[in-house]
Amino acid sequence: MLNDLIRHLPDLALVYLAFFLAVASPGPSNLVVMATSMERGRDAGAILALGVTAGSLTWGILAAIGVTGLVVAHPEALYAIKIVGGVYLLFLAWRSARSAMRVEMPPPKAAISGRRSFLRGYLMHLTNPKAILSWTAIIALGLRPDTPPVVLYAIIAGCMLISLGINQFYAVLFSTASMISGYRRIRRRAEACLAAFFTFASFKLLTSQL
Repeated sequence: MLNDLIRHLPDLALVYLAFFLAVASPGPSNLVVMATSMERGRDAGAILALGVTAGSLTWGILAAIGVTGLVVAHPEALYAIKIVGGVYLLFLAWRSARSAMRVEMPPPKAAISGRRSFLRGYLMHLTNPKAILSWTAIIALGLRPDTPPVVLYAIIAGCMLISLGINQFYAVLFSTASMISGYRRIRRRAEACLAAFFTFASFKLLTSQL
């Protein structure tokens, strides 16, 4: 088992690097983690980030057992997920635009339960169709016809640790006093940029070809 892992280390390294870059780059999930950490605090951001990681794990397992192949083979299912994800992105865009139009910093938002925060992060990532295709690509990148099962387990476990580490790092970083103070200075511009980004992402998602 250990020899199999050592023999496939180059493939695993490539998979981990690709996954790290995908998770660390700006996207709907980590942007919401950042915003939640600044608005509601570290705990809320960290719990939401756990939900995002759980959603990613769900798609990783589905990709590993080939269920995503069925989704790709039935475009109507993927269209449904695309519509839900696109509408949710539009909701995020509307919320950011409304915040950007406020001259004064909005008051701290009321705390929500950990269960709701987790579920929000989970559903947000679960309704992201790009996660399906990304995980399919990640699995395909690391597997060969003769790849032993232990390598597949290593791909899923390693990617989950990467997702957990990056999202928790964002939750901690963007809940610090210095980040919150800096955010207060650029809040309206940042929210306007977020609104534009979410609108663009929604448009791309809803109009993209499968």
